[in-house]
Amino acid sequence: MPTIANMLQQYAEHSQLLSFEGTMETIIPGVYFHRATKSSPRQPLIYNSGIIIVGQGHKIIHFPEHQIKYGAGDYLVLGVPVPLECEAFTDNGLPVMGIAIDINPAMLHKLVNQMILHKPLCTSSSSSQTGGVQSATLDTAMEHVTHRLLTVLNNPLEAEVFGEDIVKELVYRVLCGPQGDTLIGLAMHDGHYARIARTLSTMHSSYANQITVEGLAEDVNMSVSSFHRAFKQVTFESPLQYLKKVRLAKAKELITASGSKANEAALKVGYTSASQFSREFKRHFNKTPSEVLTQLHS
Repeated sequence: MPTIANMLQQYAEHSQLLSFEGTMETIIPGVYFHRATKSSPRQPLIYNSGIIIVGQGHKIIHFPEHQIKYGAGDYLVLGVPVPLECEAFTDNGLPVMGIAIDINPAMLHKLVNQMILHKPLCTSSSSSQTGGVQSATLDTAMEHVTHRLLTVLNNPLEAEVFGEDIVKELVYRVLCGPQGDTLIGLAMHDGHYARIARTLSTMHSSYANQITVEGLAEDVNMSVSSFHRAFKQVTFESPLQYLKKVRLAKAKELITASGSKANEAALKVGYTSASQFSREFKRHFNKTPSEVLTQLHS
């Protein structure tokens, strides 16, 4: 059986992506291909929720008190979008390559409900929950379903016929693995994890508006203290710190994608003070907005 790295290379060749840099959606909705020919230094990013499978290269996610390293043959599960500091490394001069899979909430709820009907749930009771971030090594079943997914990506008809079902099986295999508790927590509407996930959805869609911790807690029927504690457990950040990182990330996107000026970007993401925005941008990215723009055009 070919390695996942070999299959990703075949996909890149078949889709004429051998010079592609970045992340793009494949012909299967919600499935993304990632490729980078160079290592990237430690930098703040917002990881979207989903399943990330690495076929080649490796990455290190930095936390205040520990690190998570994952590479070829590993996968990462994120139930919610999380601001992280990450660095990526090529191995033996070969590009970093992998795929990411969005998790459809309706599909997830249906799978978890089916699993509950066939008690006990097959998630590992010994899972070591690390807030909203998990990584593990692909087992044989997950490796096989990943191979099938990469195979049909090269055939538009098969991708249309089988793609959704293969993604569904992949999510099921994750639910049955050591990181399944993350997704099961996401599917439990009244649990703290699911409530924080709903809060994050609100924050990501309304980051430019005035947002208060009290209002967020009230929206998910939690006291401010229990909300604050649960939020930090899931995201490793306080609600206001998380909101700030989302706003700064969105501002950087505006500056790099459309050449927005710093004060314009600041207003669009919810800052009322341009000077405060510039200070916090420099502290977060270690570059001023103008330096980011200059680097982009150099």
